[in-house]
Amino acid sequence: MSNTKKSIFVTADGQNLMFTFILISSLFLLWGFCNGMIDVMDKHFQEELGLSKSQSAWVQFAHYLGYFLMSIPAGWLATKLGYKGGIVMGLLIVALGGFWFIPATHINSMVHEGRVSANLAFVAFLTGVCVIATGLTFLETIANPYTTVLGDQRFAATRINLAQSCNGVGWIFGPIVGSMFFYGKDAAGRSTGSETLYIPYMYIAIFVIVLAVIFYFSNIPDIKGEDDYHLDDSAAPVSHSIWSHPHFVMAVIAQFLYVAAQAGIFSFFINYMTSELPTIPASWPEHLAGVGSSVGFLRDWLSGWFEPNKAGVLTMSNKGASNLASLGSICFLIGRFSGAGILRKYSAHKVLGLYGAMNVLATFLVFLKLGWISVICVFLSYFFMSIMFPTIFALGIFGLGARAKKASSFIVMAIMGGALLPKLMGWVADEFDMSRGFIVPAVCFAFVAFYGYSWPKFSKSDSLNRAVPTAGH
Repeated sequence: MSNTKKSIFVTADGQNLMFTFILISSLFLLWGFCNGMIDVMDKHFQEELGLSKSQSAWVQFAHYLGYFLMSIPAGWLATKLGYKGGIVMGLLIVALGGFWFIPATHINSMVHEGRVSANLAFVAFLTGVCVIATGLTFLETIANPYTTVLGDQRFAATRINLAQSCNGVGWIFGPIVGSMFFYGKDAAGRSTGSETLYIPYMYIAIFVIVLAVIFYFSNIPDIKGEDDYHLDDSAAPVSHSIWSHPHFVMAVIAQFLYVAAQAGIFSFFINYMTSELPTIPASWPEHLAGVGSSVGFLRDWLSGWFEPNKAGVLTMSNKGASNLASLGSICFLIGRFSGAGILRKYSAHKVLGLYGAMNVLATFLVFLKLGWISVICVFLSYFFMSIMFPTIFALGIFGLGARAKKASSFIVMAIMGGALLPKLMGWVADEFDMSRGFIVPAVCFAFVAFYGYSWPKFSKSDSLNRAVPTAGH
């Protein structure tokens, strides 16, 4: 058993790369934290700037536009600069985007003075979101495929899921920090979010500069993946490209739809919790106050979770829903950790297919508006989404050798689904209600399930643990 554990991080030539894996995993924590804050930002702009749900989805559009624009250049530069150079460049771009939120906040302050329009302030914030996403594109394009080569190929899906578990940790704390700085109020009950939104991004910028220095002086070996399809052979025909492999092509589509579903559910979580919850008992706020009364920070954190709406009915507040998003992220993280263990025992494509099917069921039950059952299903969807991104990634780049860097750039580009489909989900919610909007991710998960169960046919391989035949490719 101990030998198996060691082989997870030991390459075929005997290198133990556990420390390198830990260092790379810090990048997953970083972009998970950034994404977690983005996911609770929509409601802030809806209220501060009077936007509809569909309009507020421009936040996701700007975020994922950065991925779309930079994924191909990031893949090319990763090939030219190597893993270390690409990571350092990505971190510096994230720092630039983080510092941009300082002047963006100043521009926003001029809205209240009547000196600039609200639209200009919104664009300023979206610019910062897009620049940060551009830097994160470098990190995701490099770090995801890199984890698959930091040890025995049999455990490629396990390693990428373990690294993505750090992403889940970041996603837990992102919404909590977002609730503090996006939905804070002063003593008079006025929102202070527009004045303090820049603070977490400023600290992110400082942190990634320090991280860039650490990476610059660390040993980050440039390891080549196994070339099961012989794409790197000098005798291989030019037409024998990554696009000739259905398992890669379908992975791009599956990733597009998965990220679309994830971005929609994450970004409209607050809208769902503040508008679709069943009647909340009046005793709940009193109970929470009692829970936090003996612990100062817990009391402050729990205060203001509920508030009466215009009709006088008790509902969950934006702050409460934003904090509750962390519970969803905990479900996501539990799914990642447990998924990493499951993937060591069962074929990755089968687990992906099962989790995709379960999420079709969960989101459809949300669509049906079944009260607390639907609320529980929202959190279950977080759990079953957990292994999808890294597993699709590992299945998509399987056997592509040195061209895995290029392939990964296209799979990262597929993240653009998170920019487009949430606007459709927001439109459905505007026209009907937030519960009905969940039909959009249900359709997306159906394709993910199809890809998982059909992967052996596309790849001509039984599983990630078994080498593929060259015939037919």
